[in-house]
Amino acid sequence: MANRADVIVIGAGAAGMLCAGMAAKGGKSVLLLEKMERPGRKLLITGKGRCNVTNNCDNEEFLQAVRTGSKFLYSAIDGFSCRDTMAFFEGLGVPLKTERGNRVFPKSDRSMDVVEALSQFVKDKGTPVLTGNNVDQLLLDGVKVKGVTLSDGSELLADAVVVATGGRSYPLTGSTGDGYRLARSVGHTVTALKPSLIPIISREIWCSDLMGLSLRNVTLSLWDSRKKSPVFQELGEMLFTHYGISGPLVLSASAHMGTDLNRYRITLDLKPGLDEAQLDTRLLRDFEAFANKDFRHSLDELLPRKLIPIIVELSGIPGDQKTHQITREQRKTLIQLLKALPITPKGLRPIEEAVVTSGGVSLKEVNPKTMESKLVQGLYFVGELLDLDAYTGGYNLQIAFSTGVSAARAIAGA
Repeated sequence: MANRADVIVIGAGAAGMLCAGMAAKGGKSVLLLEKMERPGRKLLITGKGRCNVTNNCDNEEFLQAVRTGSKFLYSAIDGFSCRDTMAFFEGLGVPLKTERGNRVFPKSDRSMDVVEALSQFVKDKGTPVLTGNNVDQLLLDGVKVKGVTLSDGSELLADAVVVATGGRSYPLTGSTGDGYRLARSVGHTVTALKPSLIPIISREIWCSDLMGLSLRNVTLSLWDSRKKSPVFQELGEMLFTHYGISGPLVLSASAHMGTDLNRYRITLDLKPGLDEAQLDTRLLRDFEAFANKDFRHSLDELLPRKLIPIIVELSGIPGDQKTHQITREQRKTLIQLLKALPITPKGLRPIEEAVVTSGGVSLKEVNPKTMESKLVQGLYFVGELLDLDAYTGGYNLQIAFSTGVSAARAIAGA
């Protein structure tokens, strides 16, 4: 393999592979470096192995979903939008579908299809991929990048270097924060790193009793003691775990939480399709059907079996009380519990378990139109490495794709 190319791209993830392929398409010789043995390792586990590639929304909606750095992304998303991403993958032979929340997935529900399509795109453009060797440092010629040194001591030279190493989440996939070290080594500022889109540890021990239970079509509300209305409220899916709660709703809610977790509480509406009066009617009907049964055996048609003992205990209604003996006040307490099951955040899981890393290379030091460093000529930063993050729903992968394409086009002179 030649030790010189027009472009070196460090990291064969979403941003890196698309950037490498696009730069090669623009006529540049490209060398793609990946420290893992195979490219796209993190992509394989996104969306629970289904890969939520983007969100089927317009540019304005996309920017509203970006928590940090939305103004920085104006040019990038205008140049390669969510709809462009969809057209790109379908053009590579990956049929897509749009689900709740405009989340876009492969019709096959296989993230491997996305990884293979990107890998083939890179291969078709004649770009070699060097795997299993980490980049030790960036090589500079004054204020211009001239290549990289690998961990085995060898040097690779290039006129442009793109750092696409990802954040610090899921380190087993290769996202170990190498890009932050490289950025700092040439004078860049890296803002404070913290987890974003992260599972929540609960104070309630009963959550662990429900481990593995997935609830669909529930409404999660996140409350801040300093505000009267929920800071987040959405209908969707969540999961109970041995430490607390996870799943799409929980990950989205976590993005709205500050560092002082004592300010927050969560409530779950287990029956969002029914108001309190309608739920009361439903309970009366069920209680009439199970009039001579114990209360603990009267909720089988209303709730998942695993959840029933918890609801019975939290309601304060004796489990062996006959259903026909339940009072109006007891029924009212039960309804309030079903409409606002309380969960108290105690902590967040480690940053290594976050879907994305919040914080990164300072946007003040990067050209938003090209992703080129303002400090080092020919050096580019793309994807999660930048101080950009968005809510769950395909937006973060879109950031990777849009920034990757921006850098590729700038390098190719397109």
